[in-house]
Amino acid sequence: MLSFNSPDEEYLDELADYVAIPSVSRDATAETMRSAAEWLAAQLSFADGRVVATEGHPVVRADWLKAPGAPTILVYGHYDVQPTGDLAEWKTPPFELVRDGNVIRGRGVTDDKGPVYIVLKVAQAFIAQENALPLNVKFVFEGEEEIGSAHFPKFLREHADELAADLVISADGAMWRPSEPSLSIASKGLVTLDIEVTGAKEDLHSGRYGGTVANPLHALAEILASLHSADGRVAVPGFYDGISELSGTRRAEIAAIPFDDVQYVGDLGLDEAFGEISYSTLERLFERPTLEINGVKSGGKYTVIPHIATGYVSCRLVPGQSPGHVLESITNHVLAQKISGVRVAVRPDEGGVPAYTISADHPAIRAARAALEHVYPGQEVLLAVIGGTLPATALFEEVLGVKTLFFSFSTADEQLHAPNEFMRIPRLREGMRAWEQLWRLLAEGPHQLSPVAKPPVAQ
Repeated sequence: MLSFNSPDEEYLDELADYVAIPSVSRDATAETMRSAAEWLAAQLSFADGRVVATEGHPVVRADWLKAPGAPTILVYGHYDVQPTGDLAEWKTPPFELVRDGNVIRGRGVTDDKGPVYIVLKVAQAFIAQENALPLNVKFVFEGEEEIGSAHFPKFLREHADELAADLVISADGAMWRPSEPSLSIASKGLVTLDIEVTGAKEDLHSGRYGGTVANPLHALAEILASLHSADGRVAVPGFYDGISELSGTRRAEIAAIPFDDVQYVGDLGLDEAFGEISYSTLERLFERPTLEINGVKSGGKYTVIPHIATGYVSCRLVPGQSPGHVLESITNHVLAQKISGVRVAVRPDEGGVPAYTISADHPAIRAARAALEHVYPGQEVLLAVIGGTLPATALFEEVLGVKTLFFSFSTADEQLHAPNEFMRIPRLREGMRAWEQLWRLLAEGPHQLSPVAKPPVAQ
């Protein structure tokens, strides 16, 4: 068994240097992003860590391939982070790692710098204490995950042979809640779009022109309201096409998970849950697709009739749904609304992602479950679903022909993407012990992976 005896302060000081790099992929300079990539590459010096240029932010690569006959895994994560949002809402500076009792706070600390740091420390401990890793490991860390991984697909396709593996293990993702260990056997897909309503050629004085022309903001509100029925069901014809009926077995599995609806909504400052009435709250979280209005941009608190109004919409998809078909269905529905005096356009964003699943019986899930049971003795390991979307999973399956195991020690309640992002300090050591056990099990035990599967040849 490896020893992780460094004081907390030593780990936290090192992680603080990483968090201090403001690697916000949306608007950081190229120099800043490269600085974060170089920090990672230096940590991977034992495996020829290197920074590889792409048409966007660079990718960090490393390989340790000195375990003949053992499986090969590809460890994935990202070094970019979300924007800070309103700085006034932060208790402490976002790019300063601050210890606050049993947690550490800072932008990116749990998504995804802390979880990636765990893997680095495990690999370094194996090399320092055993002079080898128990299996072959390739590392790939990207810098554009938070902006849709725009250049990662091209990189992966161009380096497919170099990145071939038996399994991808993602340090990204999150356990569902802090009360028990969990593994995700699925993540939802994603499509996003804008609904744009245009009226006059410019904003108009609401006194001089009010009541004589159509208001694009009124029209947009009517369109957005048409997307759902009163009971929360998506009212777009074709939206649910391809989804299998939720089986009685699956419903029983979900019902057996300890879950308090009253506490769930109370923790959010709400009085009651809302959604499709024929499904429980957990069934909606795990198994049902969503269509959410994420924002509206138009006019302001001044007396004009805005000439344009835009609604931002996102859909989380489940297995069976086609991103293209969902976008087509929404477009047809929106354009079918009979609203006079305005022009309506739907502008889908690029990069729709299908839902991802991995079987509960997959060798990687069995090994991961055993690893968590070792670290959390006596606690049942919950098989959950990530409500968010990790675009790389579908890409790895398409290009490399392998599944992705989510093995992150982030937790979904740790303010990911929000002000005051934090991570529980005990998760660092727990994660290190679990990654060690996982690698040993995949290399030596009954969970050993089969040889790499080659992706199908494109026709």
